[in-house]
Amino acid sequence: MTDQAAPRTHAEANRARKDIVLGEAVDEARLVRFVAGPDGVVVPDVARKLPGRGMWVAADRESIAAAVKKNAFSRSAKAKLSAPADLADQVEQLLARRVLDGLGLARRSGSIISGFEKVLAALASGKTAWLIEAADGADDGRRKVFSAARKAPNAPRILGMFTSDELGLALGGENVIHTALLAGRGTDRWTLDVERLSGFRPFTPPDWVARQNEEP
Repeated sequence: MTDQAAPRTHAEANRARKDIVLGEAVDEARLVRFVAGPDGVVVPDVARKLPGRGMWVAADRESIAAAVKKNAFSRSAKAKLSAPADLADQVEQLLARRVLDGLGLARRSGSIISGFEKVLAALASGKTAWLIEAADGADDGRRKVFSAARKAPNAPRILGMFTSDELGLALGGENVIHTALLAGRGTDRWTLDVERLSGFRPFTPPDWVARQNEEP
């Protein structure tokens, strides 16, 4: 899985930036960068590539809403800026796109396994870092895969943020329900984006928590 530009090293992932809402230094990996656009509108920079002075806010819906409400961007920039009311929604959409694009890169590098039987085999190998289940998949198949994940030599983390259609578009397939993302350096970087996205939507649908330990 190739690099997605940020962050590139462990040290970079843990570099501290000042959160403009808290007024405290926070690990960069837990923050979202914003810049002022040429028209004075605050723009999310989830890839940390846009030119201009960065303004950093914790990667969660509540913190970004607070930054908008408290006019924190204007105070940080020492200039009048306009922050859209839907700024948190914009960040969520950009992060979701980045996570899905990362899965596409993983597929091309051979780090993605899809299909029920292939995922069961990947889990048994102990090399799976993430078990990615379609949010709209059938309960029966999910229970069987969860059971295999519990028995795996190295239990994977579980992600259920995306529908089968969304996963299919990212991975170039149809009816994508069960997917395993193998461990590796690129996966560690991808995980940082998933963790930022988890500030806007849960890792899995709420009703999965009660069912996750059910036997098939």
